[in-house]
Amino acid sequence: MNSLIANAGPSAHTSRGAGGFTAIELIVTVAIMAILAALAIPSFKPLVDRWRVRDALEAMQSTLFLARSEAIRRGGRIAIQKLPKTTPGCTLASTAEEWGCGWFVFADENSDGKWQATEERLRTVATPANTNVIHKGGGQSIKVDRYGMMSGLNAKGFIFSPEPEGISSSATQGLCMSSGGRIRVSKEVPCT
Repeated sequence: MNSLIANAGPSAHTSRGAGGFTAIELIVTVAIMAILAALAIPSFKPLVDRWRVRDALEAMQSTLFLARSEAIRRGGRIAIQKLPKTTPGCTLASTAEEWGCGWFVFADENSDGKWQATEERLRTVATPANTNVIHKGGGQSIKVDRYGMMSGLNAKGFIFSPEPEGISSSATQGLCMSSGGRIRVSKEVPCT
């Protein structure tokens, strides 16, 4: 009879340790993860800044190429204009040089370089959050003629920088473009 009792299976006392985490263990694990995340997040900021600047710079390159090709195809009358500071969610375009809200390409039917409600928008670009774009020494628009030549785009080009650091950030880049359309990306800002 003793052998029947010994083979009856595990007792209630042996299954006690298979329950999982205690509340204290869970709290300690979450606290350690929070501390590690708090230490790691600041080291990602330069990487995120470089990504945002590069995204805006590539969007501008694409816009300039589109404007040139459309102007050549349509016989001119294409322009690029900055979005106004009144654009929802934007705070980075308070001067004529600041294009931080974004820009758009449009068919400039009357060749005045200013968008009218009757003129077709070909592409609109919004800049990534906290990324400022400065059209150094330039105005609110760039006109493109039938040969792809750009007026309103001076030799100083564009400066792309993260906010609030501005041009002192290591992520800052410049986009230099000649009136004939040659584009060059530079760490030296403004373009020389």
